[in-house]
Amino acid sequence: MDWIGLLAGILAAAIWGGMYVVTKVVLEVVPPFTLLTLRLFLGMVTLWPFVVRKGGIDFTQAQWAQVLGVGFCGYGVSLGFQFVGTKLSTAANGSLVTSATPAFVLIFAALLLKERITLRRLLALSLATAGVVVVLDPRQARLSPDLFWGNISLVGAALTWALYSVLVRKVTRGLPVLAVSLVCFLGGLPLTVPASAWELAVTGLGHITPGVVAGILYVGIISTGLAMYLWNLAFARLEAGVASLAFFAQPVVGASLGTWLLGEKLTPPFLLGGVMIAAGLFLAAGSQD
Repeated sequence: MDWIGLLAGILAAAIWGGMYVVTKVVLEVVPPFTLLTLRLFLGMVTLWPFVVRKGGIDFTQAQWAQVLGVGFCGYGVSLGFQFVGTKLSTAANGSLVTSATPAFVLIFAALLLKERITLRRLLALSLATAGVVVVLDPRQARLSPDLFWGNISLVGAALTWALYSVLVRKVTRGLPVLAVSLVCFLGGLPLTVPASAWELAVTGLGHITPGVVAGILYVGIISTGLAMYLWNLAFARLEAGVASLAFFAQPVVGASLGTWLLGEKLTPPFLLGGVMIAAGLFLAAGSQD
């Protein structure tokens, strides 16, 4: 078992677990695709010195096209869906809907990478998913008509992020993870930059405060530059069906932050759900070839 890969995936998901609240606040001031564009630029700036230190980017023309296409799927389409969904829906809905991502990863990995869907992995996925449901409590979700498009966007985000994650494993079989991560950020910009220009022309920006700037920097440097690299590293080192289960660390971290920052109490269901998620991760770890 590659424990470095598993730890990288868990750390990435843990960082994203604390991102929903920050993103929700910043989106009140900065439109979704404008924030996403800033996020990608900051991610590129964060990784660039490390890529240069490793010798730069030595891709063939075909490899550039392939990695840019993967980035367009993940950082253009998927994160676009996520930001729009976060703005038009609720944080609880976002956590619940996107927790379906590992199930989609298992399917895409079988189709594109020929990874086996074993009974052990299905049990691990079922156990961890049940743990997420216990932690998040689906009664908090809202399915009212006014949130329809937001919820649809969140489903699109889960599907396309699963596809992106599997494609990352495919392209990093022959290319360095760090360089792939940076070029993927670049691949998202052809969609996000025009969308951002339209947003700014139509709605403009809200009042920019130091707190908003800090939120943008956190989302760009930590949640994008660092966390995306860690996520890609996990999928480069582990089979996709195993690496995807690290995604379940998100709701646990989010709920834990609510306890720490907001004084909320850890309930027995939260503790039970956390144990179930951890058990699912360890069960999946044993299925790594």
